[in-house]
Amino acid sequence: MEGNKIIQAITNLFNSVDARDWQSVHNVMAETVLYDYTSMVGGEPSVQTPQEITDLWSHFMPGFDSTHHQISEFRVKLHGNQADADYVGKADHFLDNDVWTVSGSYHTKLEKQNGVWLITHLQLNYDKQSGNTGLPQRAKERLAKLQS
Repeated sequence: MEGNKIIQAITNLFNSVDARDWQSVHNVMAETVLYDYTSMVGGEPSVQTPQEITDLWSHFMPGFDSTHHQISEFRVKLHGNQADADYVGKADHFLDNDVWTVSGSYHTKLEKQNGVWLITHLQLNYDKQSGNTGLPQRAKERLAKLQS
């Protein structure tokens, strides 16, 4: 039962990103989140607020026509009010007639607060990318034009 609630919280995160529903993205996260996409973008993991993470994503994702995240192969371990979830992920990013795909696995930690599972740690373990790898830059440029 709790495992399903954890998987649903994680699924809600990615579905909300695809829907550009930033409030729902925000709502599935704890007060602070250890955010670690360093395997793909470099740098160091950082503790961020849900607002900082949604600001980052909302200033990038809308540059694409759409995105589609697929997550599967969940392995959930419960530790009382805390949980670890490992799963495989693939994200397709569409712009015009092109697609850019990022694949990898995730390690996510959650904590049950007031009866709700919230994400406290989100780590991407980057594997590969395919398709048009120039699409992220095009998406940034497109978004900048739309906002000006």
